[in-house]
Amino acid sequence: MASQKAIDNSLRLRYIRALERFHKGITSYLLTTQDITKESYSKKVQNSLKILNKVEEIAIYKGDLQELHKIVKKIIAYQDSDKDIQEIKDDILYISNQLEKTKNARRYKKEKHSHSIYDEWE
Repeated sequence: MASQKAIDNSLRLRYIRALERFHKGITSYLLTTQDITKESYSKKVQNSLKILNKVEEIAIYKGDLQELHKIVKKIIAYQDSDKDIQEIKDDILYISNQLEKTKNARRYKKEKHSHSIYDEWE
């Protein structure tokens, strides 16, 4: 029998993957679709929400995942807002890009004092 910790871990991973799938679907839709209307955006969010609603919402404590959760909540809230679709698109793509930048900043570190490597050549 699986322990409760293993069950909680698998539920958390399932929720995180559902969040990522929702986010990726909406951002790729916004990037690739030429003529976006408010109605088509709302329809896309509703279709993507079906997948997200199948998974139980779990508390997330890691920084990047909390940001992803906030972005998903913002995407859902935008479908009922009075903002122009271009404003919505720009905002979602901007915050998504900022999230990717923070993820990549941790992944690729610049070598500290990289210019000092060549000091012995002089």
